[in-house]
Amino acid sequence: MFWYDHQVSGWGWFTMSVGMILFWAVLIALGVLLFRALARSDDFPTSTGTPPRGPARSTAEQLLAERFARGEIDEDEYRHRLAVLHGTDDSGPRLSKS
Repeated sequence: MFWYDHQVSGWGWFTMSVGMILFWAVLIALGVLLFRALARSDDFPTSTGTPPRGPARSTAEQLLAERFARGEIDEDEYRHRLAVLHGTDDSGPRLSKS
């Protein structure tokens, strides 16, 4: 039964080396995946119940102010559009969407 006198030679060394490399590669990959899964706590609500922090969404007023700051619109147009957003346009009653 023991033809090689318990000595590993030839292909035995090669298969043991490949097996050990694969073992450590799988172990390291599992560790990295576990770390990434645990570090991704932004996707889930916190224990206090607050929603996760995502990218800040700009409101219509902020977008309008940015356009004014970049010079895309002048002051009169900025004030007119801001008044429309607030619903205080002087050009008459505002139509409501039903």
